[in-house]
Amino acid sequence: MSARTPGASGSSARRGAASANSWPRYAAAAASTPAGSRRRRAPAYRTYLARLRRPTHLGYFVIRRDTGALAGVINVSEIVRGNFQSAYLGYYAFTPHAGQGLMREGLASVIDDAFTRLKLHRLEANIQPANQASIRLVRTLGFHREGFSPRYLKIHARWRDHARWAILAEDWQKPRRQKS
Repeated sequence: MSARTPGASGSSARRGAASANSWPRYAAAAASTPAGSRRRRAPAYRTYLARLRRPTHLGYFVIRRDTGALAGVINVSEIVRGNFQSAYLGYYAFTPHAGQGLMREGLASVIDDAFTRLKLHRLEANIQPANQASIRLVRTLGFHREGFSPRYLKIHARWRDHARWAILAEDWQKPRRQKS
């Protein structure tokens, strides 16, 4: 299964930018998700927008083409330039839109942008081992598991293990060259 071309006709999702004007849409989407209670607070959203003003952080919304509803969020963070040309990739879907392929389309668009416009060499996603849906998602996009990080990230006041998944620019471009 290959990702649809970002912005192609027939695609179900489009990529949008996070902004202060997006707060009502974001709050409504977060309210529809059980874990969204922490995310739907205005101060947390303002902190998120402040982080996006740094040159090392980019944030995108995944928006349904048919309804305009906010389906998820994708972040490219801790962008390091120089010899590294790398960043972390984080994402989450809002419950009503999970499992519909929207995040796959959104991630494909963001990954394509990261490797073409931003000229990054590597993207890394750290995923909790029990999150099988997220692992399936990165696998279908061509990520490879590189390792395991015990007690890697503190989530809900507990240190959580994560598996480290990554993709390189040349691995992302390979399937696209073969289709041409």
